[in-house]
Amino acid sequence: METQSPPAGSLLLRSFRHRNFRLFFAGQFISLTGTWMQSVAVSWLVYRLTGSSMALGLVGFASHIPVFVFGLFGGCLADRGNKRAILIIAQIAAMGQALALAALTLSGAANIWLIVGLAMVLGLVNAVDMPTRQAFVVDMVGREDLHNAIALNSSMFNSARVVGPALAGLLVAAIGEGWCFLVNGLSYLAVIAALAAMRLPPSSPAAGCGSVSGHVGQGLAFAWRDGRIRSILGSLVVASLFASSYMVLLPVMVNTVLGHGAQALGFLMAATGAGSVVAALVLALRRESRGLARWRIVSGLGVGLAMLAFAFSQIFWLSVLLSAILGFCLIFFFAASNTLLQLRSPDAMRGRIMALYSVTLVGMAPFGSLLAGAAASLLTAPAAIALAGGLCVLGVGLSTILGRVGGGSSPAV
Repeated sequence: METQSPPAGSLLLRSFRHRNFRLFFAGQFISLTGTWMQSVAVSWLVYRLTGSSMALGLVGFASHIPVFVFGLFGGCLADRGNKRAILIIAQIAAMGQALALAALTLSGAANIWLIVGLAMVLGLVNAVDMPTRQAFVVDMVGREDLHNAIALNSSMFNSARVVGPALAGLLVAAIGEGWCFLVNGLSYLAVIAALAAMRLPPSSPAAGCGSVSGHVGQGLAFAWRDGRIRSILGSLVVASLFASSYMVLLPVMVNTVLGHGAQALGFLMAATGAGSVVAALVLALRRESRGLARWRIVSGLGVGLAMLAFAFSQIFWLSVLLSAILGFCLIFFFAASNTLLQLRSPDAMRGRIMALYSVTLVGMAPFGSLLAGAAASLLTAPAAIALAGGLCVLGVGLSTILGRVGGGSSPAV
């Protein structure tokens, strides 16, 4: 008797059979839409107040660098404490930051240094929230549906990335930036309510196992000893560091190479987002994680090759296609890396390993932006992107070879 394959819809949405994940997904989508609204509104407010691209870079650096510096301590906290309680406290802190920004902006008291300070506050919150949220996924869906849940989270993130900026543009034009910050502050109520409504088994965090620094050291040592984890994290560092040059230099490429304006920039960014969403859906449709390690490497190499091709393209619609391919490869690579790291991490170590994921993914961004700007000023924008793409291919390939040489037992992934 032939066995019928389950319909694509049931494969795609199988994590939704878990009540806790349904709550989390809905709350996070609302909150992330608000977060993207705030991101766009902050950029517009800073530029309106200062007219300086340097100020924009300073705010971006201030919001990311705390993840790089304190992310490992956030992962340690996730392993030692109650993840749901930590997430609720982090959401409350982020809500306070957004409401403070709204109050300052609506009262006319906002200035660049207050905005930089509040950006650092949000970065500190994210240093705790990001690894805890990543490690919390398995608590909601189990290991069987983990890769599906991570893929659906990626599709949610990229969908919010489309909806949030569009709403922000309308609100900023109609009534100003302060109202975007207020909407974002209120959006945190959705995810706080979702977390509070979850039914979870009693948590069993690690008992007091030495000092925080010792706990962090254990996580670093574990990641270093495991050749596969070391390979994944090494290739993430390379991809995060060099792939950021694409977004940083995209306006220059559109203007000077392709000879188009803001509308074309929108098309290219939309194409990148569309490729990202497709990648997340393809991952969500996978029945199991077997073979994912191989496709992670292929997509990582694809990131660098797509950047190389984009650097040499002088045809607008070819550049649109390459942007979609790059978006697909990036999200596939990041989501596959997330899944494989979680599957290889013991429960007691998951928060710290996901902290390393957050540090490599987000903490490298400010340094990548600085490198891209420096390379473009010394060379040209196309040459800088081509160089970054070549280094990405080289780095992903080298970290893969070294990871295999490093050994370590491997699950069938």
